[in-house]
Order: sequence, then C-alpha cells, then structure tokens
Amino acid sequence: MKEYRRITVNDVRDSDEVRALIDMQSRYLETLGYTEHGVRHVSYVSKTTANILRETGADARLIELGEIAGWLHDVGNSLSRAYHGLTGGTLAYGVLVRLGMDPDEAAHISNAISNHEEETGVAGDALSAALILADKSDAHRSRINKKNYDEFDIHDRVNMSIKKNYLVVDRAKNVIRLVIIMDSTSAPMEYLQIYLARMVMCEKAATRLGYTFELVINGVLINHHKRPRRKMTLGSDENLLSPD
Repeated sequence: MKEYRRITVNDVRDSDEVRALIDMQSRYLETLGYTEHGVRHVSYVSKTTANILRETGADARLIELGEIAGWLHDVGNSLSRAYHGLTGGTLAYGVLVRLGMDPDEAAHISNAISNHEEETGVAGDALSAALILADKSDAHRSRINKKNYDEFDIHDRVNMSIKKNYLVVDRAKNVIRLVIIMDSTSAPMEYLQIYLARMVMCEKAATRLGYTFELVINGVLINHHKRPRRKMTLGSDENLLSPD
C-alpha cells in the first residue's frame, strides 16, 4: 500500500507551484481592479478557517486541512475570475497530489475550494462551511489597492469604510457572529448591495456547523433566525476568531 506524506500548510506555502499561482492570481485581479487577493488575503482565510474548525470542535487533522484549503482557495483566479472556485479546486488537487498528499485528503480540500463561491457553491461539510465563512468575512480597508482606489466604485468604498471586522464563535448561543464596524465612507446599505448573497451563503454554512450566523454592522443585528439545537461543548462561551 502506498504511503503518503502528511502535508501541512508550510509545505504548501513553500511550494514553487503555489507561489506562482498566488502571484498570478494577485497580479491578474489587481489588473482588473479587484481588491487584494494575494498573500494577505489567503493568509487571513487560512488562519480563520482553521480557527473556526478549532472552535467548533474539529480534530487536529481537519484543522490542518482547513489551513491548506484557505491558502489555496483562490488559485483559480490565476486562470480566470469566472468560476474560479471550480477551476481552483481542480488546480489545488493536482498540486497537493504532486506534493505527496493522500488523494482522499486532496479531494476533500478540492471539494471545499470548488464550493466556496456563492454562484455555484454549497457547503457540504465542516471544512467547506468554515472556508466559506472565513473567505466571506474578509472585507476591510487593508484589502484596498491604494494605487487604483476609486471612490466611485462601490467595492472600494465599502472596503475603505470598514475599520474593523471579526468573527466570533459564541458557544453559549450557538452563534457565529460577523461584526463589522464602518465609517461614513460608505453605509450598511451599500455593504448589503454587494455582500448580501455572500451573507446568505454564510447563514447556510453556519447551519452546516450546527450554528446560526449573525451579521452585526455598527452594533445593529442585520439578520435574525431561529437558532439550531446543538449539544454544548466544553470551554469558554465565546471565542474571538482573529488570525493574529
């Protein structure tokens, strides 16, 4: 029986293939005028995916797979923005198998990456759900391309207005809460114009983890849903999911 390597996020970060794909996705989307999709973004998504899995009770290996999925989730943008989740899953599977990963694990990561975009994605399990929540939570002024900032572009305005954002796992209330703090550069209505479909996707992803998703902007709860029943886990009642 063939033996496979226990691939970690460090192996992925050190891969020449991965570095080339992330560099290409970053340069391509910058050319198109998108917000930052380079090392800052994938690092945030990698750490936050792992944190969500850790706080919701995943085992150590699934947490590692979450780190890897977060680092690779946007590589499809190196080819095209359209359907980048689907192409990214295909690219990621090949990279991981060539690194020596067990194909079952590579397929699991590929599935999560393929389903992280709202146009075609569905959270089928905890890994996919955590990746969705991590990716969609990353709206912040640090993602702005200052060289191409356009105050008339709604995406630039919304991201520039966000001074602080963070995810919380509130175990006592079975809630995963995204907290957004905006200034007057934009407004919650504009945030919802571009992020509503993503927030609906987050609601479904949180449900897959046995939680309810709450969006709070400037202290106001934007959505409200009946909370799912779930067994309580030991530990602190509320944990801030900061990648730092």
